[in-house]
Parts: sequence; structure tokens; C-alpha cells
Amino acid sequence: QVQLVESGGGSVQAGGSLRLSCAASGYTASTYCMAWFRQVPGKEREEVAYIDWRGITSYAGSVKGRFTISQDNAKNLLYLQMNSLKPEDTAMYYCAANSGGYCYRGPANFVFWGQGSQVTVSS
Repeated sequence: QVQLVESGGGSVQAGGSLRLSCAASGYTASTYCMAWFRQVPGKEREEVAYIDWRGITSYAGSVKGRFTISQDNAKNLLYLQMNSLKPEDTAMYYCAANSGGYCYRGPANFVFWGQGSQVTVSS
């Protein structure tokens, strides 16, 4: 059973940086797609970034150039480095995983989820 645990959220002023981490267990990184999603109350969960088993990444347009997804397969850790944060980045951020290696966009394509980590950006 895959388990995902996020950490690293918090509060920061606009323009600042945060790094989220996701500790994963129960899976083989080389066979999974990993991703970050975010959600604010009353809105649908939206994609942030993906990384597949080859290390190929993709980003939502709203975060491209500011956020970087990466993983350390030896330590089973997934990261999201968030720079130049904006108030509209405020959300609960979720780590997600799905088997198959290749990434298919959208939360419906992910089976395993972490509990979430809150990020709050003040203006």
C-alpha cells in the first residue's frame, strides 16, 4: 500500500519561497507518476506539477517558471520548490501518486494521496 506524507507548508509573504516535501513508501519510484495538486475551499482540486518515472516534468501554466518539481528516488522523496509566491498560490497542497509510470493529467487519474499541507501567502 502506497503511503504519502507531506511536510514543509506554512505562511510566507508574497515574493517568498517554500519547499514542500512528500515522503513516500510502499512503491517503486521507477513505476510511478508523482504529482502535486492544490485546492482552496469551494473550488475543485487543480494540478500543479507532474514528474514521471523518467524524470520528465510538466507544470500548470500558473506556476510554470516559479515552481519546480523534483524527486530523490533513493530516499523516496518528492519535492515542490515554490519561488516568487503570490497570494493566489494560497491553498492546501497535496502529493499524489499513480502506478503505470506515465503521467495522465487531472486528479481523477491518481489513486494515492497524502493528507495535505497548507500554504498561505500574504500580500
